Amino acid sequence: MTTTDDVRADAAPPTGRTPQWGSDAIVDLLQHAGIRHIALNPGASFRGLHDSLVNYAGDAGPHLLLCLHEEHAVAIAHGWAKVTGEPMAVALHSNVGLMHATMALYNAWCDRVPMLVIGATGPLDAAKRRPWIDWIHTAADQPALVRNFVKWDDTPTSVPASLESLARAWDITRTAPTAPTYVVLDSAVQEQQLTDPPQPPAISKGRAADQPTASADSIARAAAVLARATSPVILLGPGRRDETAWTNRIKLAEALGARVITDLKAGSTFPSRHPAHVPGPGFFLGRHAQEALRAADAVLALGWIDLAGTLAQAAVPGSTAVVSATLEPLLANGWSKDHQGRAPADVWLPAEPDTAVADLLTHLTPGPSTPLNPRPAPEPATDAGPIDLPHLSATLRSVLDGADTTLVRLPLGWDGDSWDFEHPLDYLGYDGGGGIGSGPGMTVGAALALRDSGRLPVSVLGDGDYLMGVQAIWTAVNQRIPALIIVANNRSYFNDEVHQEKVALVRDRDVTRKWVGQRIADPAPDLAALARAQGAVGYGPITGQADLAGTLRTAVQDTRAGATVIVDVVVETGYAPAMAAALTREDRADEAGRKP
Repeated sequence: MTTTDDVRADAAPPTGRTPQWGSDAIVDLLQHAGIRHIALNPGASFRGLHDSLVNYAGDAGPHLLLCLHEEHAVAIAHGWAKVTGEPMAVALHSNVGLMHATMALYNAWCDRVPMLVIGATGPLDAAKRRPWIDWIHTAADQPALVRNFVKWDDTPTSVPASLESLARAWDITRTAPTAPTYVVLDSAVQEQQLTDPPQPPAISKGRAADQPTASADSIARAAAVLARATSPVILLGPGRRDETAWTNRIKLAEALGARVITDLKAGSTFPSRHPAHVPGPGFFLGRHAQEALRAADAVLALGWIDLAGTLAQAAVPGSTAVVSATLEPLLANGWSKDHQGRAPADVWLPAEPDTAVADLLTHLTPGPSTPLNPRPAPEPATDAGPIDLPHLSATLRSVLDGADTTLVRLPLGWDGDSWDFEHPLDYLGYDGGGGIGSGPGMTVGAALALRDSGRLPVSVLGDGDYLMGVQAIWTAVNQRIPALIIVANNRSYFNDEVHQEKVALVRDRDVTRKWVGQRIADPAPDLAALARAQGAVGYGPITGQADLAGTLRTAVQDTRAGATVIVDVVVETGYAPAMAAALTREDRADEAGRKP
């Protein structure tokens, strides 16, 4: 399958040069694809490719992003894709590098982002292996380690086959439903001297032009179901980051007179101050959203994450009409249950959600345009008291008032009503697989994609996430990528404290001991020093409200000046009080129902 959107490559290398080695021909293909960056941690299994990237590629790239761990390399590509919607390349060293990268690849798979992952191996021909090291870096079926959470893989054994496989992987990862693809390059093939340079396959740049779409009949049936509804609800999952798609979602809600529910896992997909928007977006379904769903006579799910679980949690009657626009059934393979429960729909639209929105609009009468009413930024807290997440959110919002900001990541306890999202790049969402340690790398990748946009990349990460991924920050400093990371530091794996409390309550045991084996203290790691160890600017720990606003202002100034900045903010709790109370009520009721 070959598709084109902007430029179809011709057969000649970009500079008219002739590739001399197998890896030179591979670099030519990457350049034809317009790949701007390749993130990697070095390894001998792709030393041939590395040499070609350094000594053959020239200024055309791809530009090397040196990473200190393979998991960070994949996370950086993940963050890049969250902003651009397009793949970055990643190179992983043999089976050992792939094993390091597996968690990040699972995140990218669950988040359905495109990514061209290039693996490598010692010589597949045993006669060519060096003693010891090539043997432990060669596997009979290396992609089997990740086959269940990549979209396609291959292990070609010649230069022409390698080019063909990479071209196919490039097509597949860019075609919805998107997910990473993985191609293993034989080190002997990379280092093969070419006597007759192979003809490079035709390849296109950017997003693949042709994407799956629903039939005209299905679109018409869905539009009829929705047009008949008197109280429809739209569930908005992840969407495209362009303003046309954003505007179309608003038009659809206004045409249907629908209420709109968003999800902090998905990022900003709809203006939060629009009157149609249901209050209380979060990582879990809130009370207002449940009430809106129970009152609906039709539900339109646009790529919603866990539709079946959401309908069940809200106790939506079986008589409620459901239209679902998703390509998820095309990726489910049974190994992972990230496909969630089966949600029967009255009409299934097998298309990207934003494509379905545009198609539905052709069948609907436009509704009245509704003006937005954004809130003024709050005044920063100046008391001497401790900081919690609401204080942190309000102060950060005040400091950033008027700045085009992209929130790359937010912690689980974030109050969705505390921040207004008015642009598709205002917030990028979660990591997909819930893999702790992804936040720093995804921040670096997103910040790289935003570097020339005029937007300020900001992440609010938990301390556990930060500590597991802190070395990704070195790449940002090395590449001069401005970014601001604020660590909401509760000095605990606090989510698990909540779980321990649930178990203790069910078993009538001492909840005051929920912190044992959870607290990151005695000693408390110096998070700002860890940032400085990577070459970044580090502030903190900030323990009181009185120091917070001034430190954040300075951090923003440093970031605007081009620095990578980390601020350690010690917070009282991992959840906003209202969310903690709601979760506790729901979980206590749930656990009580299961208690013997």
